[in-house]
Amino acid sequence: MSAAFSGPSRGLGSELYRGAKAYFNHVNENGGVNGCQILLKLYDDGYQPDPCVRNTMKLMLEDRVFLLFGYVGTPTVTRVLPLLKKFQDEKVFLFFPFTGAQPQREPPYGNFAFNLRASYRQETAGLVDNFLRVGKKRIAVFYQADAYGRSGWAGVRAALAVHGGRLAGEATYRRGQRFTGTMRAQVEILQAASPDAVICIGSYAACAAFARDAVDLGLQIPIANLSFVGSENLLQLLTEGRDDAEKYTRFLVNSQVVPSYENTSIPAVREYRQLMERYDPAVPEELVKEPYSPFPQSFVSLEGFLDAKLMAEILRRMGGGHDRAKLEKAVFSVRNYDLGIGEPVSFGPDRRQGLQMVYYTVVEGGRFVTLDDWQGWVS
Repeated sequence: MSAAFSGPSRGLGSELYRGAKAYFNHVNENGGVNGCQILLKLYDDGYQPDPCVRNTMKLMLEDRVFLLFGYVGTPTVTRVLPLLKKFQDEKVFLFFPFTGAQPQREPPYGNFAFNLRASYRQETAGLVDNFLRVGKKRIAVFYQADAYGRSGWAGVRAALAVHGGRLAGEATYRRGQRFTGTMRAQVEILQAASPDAVICIGSYAACAAFARDAVDLGLQIPIANLSFVGSENLLQLLTEGRDDAEKYTRFLVNSQVVPSYENTSIPAVREYRQLMERYDPAVPEELVKEPYSPFPQSFVSLEGFLDAKLMAEILRRMGGGHDRAKLEKAVFSVRNYDLGIGEPVSFGPDRRQGLQMVYYTVVEGGRFVTLDDWQGWVS
């Protein structure tokens, strides 16, 4: 696993790892998979492509890991995919990266990765469709100027085009921006376009800064974020130490690719909460370069938990041994598998994404809750 454990996006790698490790700890404590323990080898890439490439080469060629798992981010994953193609005879697959981008879902790299989460195309289409349905027709985008941002930007444009529309405006920022920075210029660019809503394709520090500055400069319209943003991290930045926090969060609407971790009627959510409390995994000390306080539960750690649960099931279906040639066959045997969230998981040679559902959340009582009534929320 190469992920962001440092830098302004460190919460994403940390939360994804914690969720996955809680489930793997549970598996290992109960005899492992086919008599083997699951070991996660971790490297930090800070959400930067070059370190991620170096980490991947080390994992494949020096550490000789069995598979790659839980990578974080489009700009990192898109740089790794050509490596997997180059070393395709080794049959090293990337499982369940934390990105909804297209490159690992389609030729020429789709055969080297398996995805669990819904795509950014599905998230952006859902946001656009719902905004249009409640009368928000002028939709602008604020996005990270890299492969991730462009993937979401393309998704919004395509969704609008279906309805005969086009972007009302757009503004970008450079990857790695911190919450302490200003997004005033980006807000002013979009203000000039008079949008009815803004869809943000970025990470939590930059998107929180944008939401803060939008409110401060009077751009009080719905601001949407994709699942990658890290909702709890975003909310913490916008609310911590503020007496007027509600004014910065009342217009937020975030799409998610897993159900709410507060919905304990869902079997996998109950299991997740129980194992997170039991194990409370911590990022290894050698990877901690800056302070980070994890959340008891989060959408990102729940996703990591589900990733690990499915990964363990695939490994179980391989039977004994460590033959990578059996891995793809084991994945394709997953048909209508009950992951415990109410949506069956299926894979096949032409289906390399397991889940399709997108959920929507808004802030109530200082936390993100499921949004069921868009018209009522807008009103």
